[in-house]
Amino acid sequence: MKLREIQKLLDARILEGEELLDRQIETCCGSDMMSDVLAFTKRSTLLCTGLTNMQVVRTADMTELSGVVFVRGKVPDREIVEAAAEDGLPVLVTEYTLFEACGILYGAGIRGCSKRGR
Repeated sequence: MKLREIQKLLDARILEGEELLDRQIETCCGSDMMSDVLAFTKRSTLLCTGLTNMQVVRTADMTELSGVVFVRGKVPDREIVEAAAEDGLPVLVTEYTLFEACGILYGAGIRGCSKRGR
């Protein structure tokens, strides 16, 4: 599924990377623990998180994530959005909770980064 479709499903606002919304998303990780993101994600993964600090951008860069959706209407500082722009990382914001956002994406066919391969 393309990030553009996800943006519509989550009624998300684009803070950065509108030109990158044609990226293909294969899996999603919903977490506020960046150690879990490091352990379980792979390429073409979208991160949904309520954590709005620089660690999110650094972790996304290290794991080559395809985008970040900040949940619960949380908007990261300008410095974080600028760092994401430098890394070519699309940044979106949705009013949905983490649980709701992940549920919507799961219902639309996006799967998690489970070791079980589901």
